Amino acid sequence: QLQASGGGSVQAGESLRLSCTASSTFSFFIFGWYRQAPGKQRELVANITSGGGTTNYADSVKGRFTISRGETINTMYLQMNNLQPEDTGVYYCNRRDYGLGSSHDYWGQETQVTVSS
Repeated sequence: QLQASGGGSVQAGESLRLSCTASSTFSFFIFGWYRQAPGKQRELVANITSGGGTTNYADSVKGRFTISRGETINTMYLQMNNLQPEDTGVYYCNRRDYGLGSSHDYWGQETQVTVSS
């Protein structure tokens, strides 16, 4: 299970940090954040490999958001700076565990982020 926290309502230009903690570990996984704006499809915001060596960002958040591992391999953060109204949406923590020839997705609960202009 994934436990997400850190959403809220802010003004444009402000910051928020989302946290996600998994209740169990796995040998290899990719931890990530997705978001869904009203009327739009869910999209990948950023992800990071379990070793922490590889990160990936949506073009719209590059230079503003930073994804990182926490103190333990089961924790992940998304630092969101210079938030803009278009960042508004429901954010979801995701962990995709990779085994031999298969993968499994785990999702955290909805985390609302609202940015006002």
